[in-house]
Amino acid sequence: MKTVFIAGHARLPSGMAAQSIYETLTITAEIDKKYGVIVAAGCTLATNHGKEFVQQLLRGHSLQDGIKEPVAILKSHYLGKAGNALASALKDLYRQYEVHHPSVIAK
Repeated sequence: MKTVFIAGHARLPSGMAAQSIYETLTITAEIDKKYGVIVAAGCTLATNHGKEFVQQLLRGHSLQDGIKEPVAILKSHYLGKAGNALASALKDLYRQYEVHHPSVIAK
Protein backbone atom coordinates (compact mmCIF):
# COMPACT_ATOMS: atom_id res chain seq x y z
CA MET A 1 0.00 0.00 0.00
CA LYS A 2 1.36 3.41 -0.97
CA THR A 3 -0.70 5.56 1.42
CA VAL A 4 -1.16 6.02 5.17
CA PHE A 5 -4.20 7.22 7.13
CA ILE A 6 -3.69 9.95 9.75
CA ALA A 7 -6.17 11.82 11.95
CA GLY A 8 -6.04 15.13 13.80
CA HIS A 9 -8.44 16.27 16.51
CA ALA A 10 -9.65 19.54 18.07
CA ARG A 11 -12.48 20.70 20.33
CA LEU A 12 -15.58 22.08 18.66
CA PRO A 13 -16.94 25.50 19.70
CA SER A 14 -20.26 25.49 21.53
CA GLY A 15 -23.45 26.07 19.58
CA MET A 16 -22.50 24.03 16.53
CA ALA A 17 -24.71 21.35 15.00
CA ALA A 18 -21.83 18.87 14.94
CA GLN A 19 -21.23 19.41 18.66
CA SER A 20 -24.50 17.62 19.48
CA ILE A 21 -23.03 14.54 17.75
CA TYR A 22 -19.31 14.87 18.50
CA GLU A 23 -17.38 16.63 21.27
CA THR A 24 -14.35 16.99 19.05
CA LEU A 25 -13.80 17.68 15.40
CA THR A 26 -11.64 15.23 13.50
CA ILE A 27 -9.86 15.70 10.20
CA THR A 28 -8.63 12.53 8.54
CA ALA A 29 -6.33 12.27 5.58
CA GLU A 30 -5.05 9.56 3.30
CA ILE A 31 -1.48 10.57 2.55
CA ASP A 32 0.92 9.34 -0.13
CA LYS A 33 3.93 7.82 1.66
CA LYS A 34 6.57 8.97 -0.81
CA TYR A 35 5.56 12.59 -1.40
CA GLY A 36 3.37 13.40 1.63
CA VAL A 37 0.51 14.51 -0.65
CA ILE A 38 -3.02 14.48 0.74
CA VAL A 39 -4.85 12.11 -1.60
CA ALA A 40 -8.20 12.34 0.21
CA ALA A 41 -9.45 14.04 3.35
CA GLY A 42 -12.52 13.94 5.54
CA CYS A 43 -13.85 15.65 8.63
CA THR A 44 -16.65 15.36 11.13
CA LEU A 45 -18.57 18.50 10.15
CA ALA A 46 -22.35 18.00 10.28
CA THR A 47 -23.10 18.58 6.60
CA ASN A 48 -21.89 16.65 3.57
CA HIS A 49 -21.32 19.96 1.79
CA GLY A 50 -18.93 21.08 4.54
CA LYS A 51 -17.09 17.76 4.47
CA GLU A 52 -16.70 17.91 0.69
CA PHE A 53 -15.56 21.54 0.83
CA VAL A 54 -12.82 20.74 3.35
CA GLN A 55 -11.70 17.78 1.23
CA GLN A 56 -11.43 20.02 -1.85
CA LEU A 57 -9.36 22.55 0.11
CA LEU A 58 -6.89 19.97 1.41
CA ARG A 59 -6.52 17.54 -1.50
CA GLY A 60 -3.22 17.86 -3.34
CA HIS A 61 -1.20 19.59 -0.62
CA SER A 62 2.08 17.93 0.34
CA LEU A 63 2.77 17.75 4.05
CA GLN A 64 6.47 17.66 3.17
CA ASP A 65 6.03 21.39 2.43
CA GLY A 66 4.71 22.07 5.93
CA ILE A 67 1.25 23.03 7.16
CA LYS A 68 1.23 26.84 6.94
CA GLU A 69 -0.23 27.08 3.43
CA PRO A 70 -3.07 24.56 3.93
CA VAL A 71 -3.99 26.24 7.26
CA ALA A 72 -3.99 29.68 5.61
CA ILE A 73 -6.15 28.41 2.74
CA LEU A 74 -8.55 26.77 5.18
CA LYS A 75 -8.84 29.95 7.27
CA SER A 76 -9.40 32.18 4.24
CA HIS A 77 -12.00 29.95 2.54
CA TYR A 78 -13.91 28.31 5.41
CA LEU A 79 -15.77 31.05 7.26
CA GLY A 80 -18.00 28.94 9.53
CA LYS A 81 -17.91 28.60 13.32
CA ALA A 82 -15.67 25.55 13.08
CA GLY A 83 -12.86 27.42 11.30
CA ASN A 84 -10.51 27.57 14.30
CA ALA A 85 -11.28 23.97 15.25
CA LEU A 86 -10.57 22.84 11.67
CA ALA A 87 -7.24 24.69 11.70
CA SER A 88 -6.32 23.15 15.06
CA ALA A 89 -7.29 19.66 13.90
CA LEU A 90 -5.22 20.14 10.73
CA LYS A 91 -2.21 21.20 12.81
CA ASP A 92 -2.72 18.15 15.02
CA LEU A 93 -2.87 15.93 11.93
CA TYR A 94 0.43 17.47 10.79
CA ARG A 95 2.00 16.76 14.20
CA GLN A 96 0.95 13.12 13.80
CA TYR A 97 2.50 13.11 10.33
CA GLU A 98 5.78 14.50 11.72
CA VAL A 99 5.87 11.84 14.44
CA HIS A 100 5.42 9.03 11.95
CA HIS A 101 7.17 10.64 8.97
CA PRO A 102 10.45 8.66 9.13
CA SER A 103 8.58 5.35 9.28
CA VAL A 104 6.24 6.50 6.50
CA ILE A 105 9.18 7.26 4.21
CA ALA A 106 11.03 4.06 5.15
CA LYS A 107 8.20 1.79 3.98
